[in-house]
Amino acid sequence: MNDAAMVLEVRGARKSFGYVRALRGVDLALHEGEILALLGDNGAGKSTLIKAVSGVHPLDEGEIFVGGERASIKSSADARGMGIETVYQDLAMFDNLDVPANFFVGREPTRPSKLGSLGFLRERQMVQTWKERAASLGISIPNPRQTIGLMSGGQRQSVAVARAIAFADRVVILDEPTAALGLRESAQVLELVRKLPDHGVSVLLISHNMEHVQRVAHRAVVLRQGEVVGEAVPSPDTHEALVQMIMGAQGVNGEPQLRSTSKRGK
Repeated sequence: MNDAAMVLEVRGARKSFGYVRALRGVDLALHEGEILALLGDNGAGKSTLIKAVSGVHPLDEGEIFVGGERASIKSSADARGMGIETVYQDLAMFDNLDVPANFFVGREPTRPSKLGSLGFLRERQMVQTWKERAASLGISIPNPRQTIGLMSGGQRQSVAVARAIAFADRVVILDEPTAALGLRESAQVLELVRKLPDHGVSVLLISHNMEHVQRVAHRAVVLRQGEVVGEAVPSPDTHEALVQMIMGAQGVNGEPQLRSTSKRGK
């Protein structure tokens, strides 16, 4: 997987909020067709890092490269323009709108009207596009014209992921996509995540669920106190080592698939 071209690279990322140093020189690389898990305890810097890549919190120092080119990401619009879409835990859904309306929110196709820029929505096109996208991803929602507030957590998450991949050219960032879901719904969302590289995008996944990471991620990078402290190929064999890195334990070097970068305790 690491032989593939890099679609996203972060070099020397630093970000502070007052006296709190959230990122302390983070380097990260995401390759074509890769699902990369970003692990770490609360306060490790995971959310700050993805918000920097997404344009929510521009970096104080450091560089971001997208498709091999240095990128200036100062806003969410900048990130979206470079093919990066993010699904946060709150999903950014409108409960009173149906699935097609949520799928296209902010990007609605319209037809001209006498009101100039206030065109009419192409609702049939929106519904048909949603059905085609859902079919390609294996998403089953019997009645997409139902308001999304009446749907299950798994269905809502599936719509959010489908929306992201529809408009992402390169990277989809998922922030705890199964955090509020039951076992069955989690399995459905994980199966959807597993399919994303087949649709031409790479995935940066934040999760605290090690079992889920093992099921879908090709590689895991561990952050602790704003620094990258190691990485591993997620598997039952590396589970304990990853947990040790997350918790700050030392002595995790030595396995072929492990790389600890921690300088602490030396």
